[in-house]
Amino acid sequence: QVQLVESGGGLVQAGGSLRLSCAASGRTFSTYIMGWFRQAPGKEREFVATISWNGGSTLYAGSVKGRFTISRDNAKKTVDLQMNSLKPEDTAVYYCAADRGAIVSARMSDYDYWGQGTQVTVSS
Repeated sequence: QVQLVESGGGLVQAGGSLRLSCAASGRTFSTYIMGWFRQAPGKEREFVATISWNGGSTLYAGSVKGRFTISRDNAKKTVDLQMNSLKPEDTAVYYCAADRGAIVSARMSDYDYWGQGTQVTVSS
């Protein structure tokens, strides 16, 4: 079992940056694949980025590739999402998720645990 708490959301102007952080509880954090998803108003939740248990493999949605960077610190039990060059279309609630599987995945159904989310608003 793992519990996830996101932080770092807020209001930023287009072109700005934010860094989201997800803190996990539980002794097995280092064995989980970790991911970030987002849900904009009136839209379905979508994949943003994921990282393997040792950080050696990452995967990004095409819409954020080159602008967002996912990283993790297993000693601190955290996974971060650095978001640069933000656009109004990045506005959403961002969720951290943990997957007990072995391969990085963009599918929501593969993730077993979810945080409550943090709001990111990008103004134009």
